[in-house]
Amino acid sequence: MRRNVDLALLLLRMAGLYLALGHGWGKISSLIAQGSGAGIVKGVAQLGFPAPLVFAWLAGLSEFVGGLCVALGLFTPIAAAFAAFTMAVASFGRHHALQQLLGLLEVRSVSEEQAKAWGNPELSIVYLLVMVTVALAGPGAFSLDRALGRRK
Repeated sequence: MRRNVDLALLLLRMAGLYLALGHGWGKISSLIAQGSGAGIVKGVAQLGFPAPLVFAWLAGLSEFVGGLCVALGLFTPIAAAFAAFTMAVASFGRHHALQQLLGLLEVRSVSEEQAKAWGNPELSIVYLLVMVTVALAGPGAFSLDRALGRRK
């Protein structure tokens, strides 16, 4: 039974690999390229963060480094917590997940244009739930944390 749980945690942690390569690396490479990260920085500024360039880098590093660490099972609870925080901001700050849910339930009026401008929160919510789960459950036996003798 425990082996199945460890295998399930390994599979769940693989979401971190896609978070790192599919989202984090794009942000990091855009921020490194001269001027290309302007859209990311502008988006962070629109969320109301002070020093948007700093917070854009923090978001990108949280997704890239945090996602890789989660996938490898290295410093897992900390890496997953950072990635989860970033996904919470993406879900509820950028994509307005709560307002969209209330709109779907017809508790609040949300125009089609507004929902389209907010974008789809589903992927960031899935990442959020995965990262919170991994942060709480730990990396499992098939991880660098375990190989290095670290326990949850």
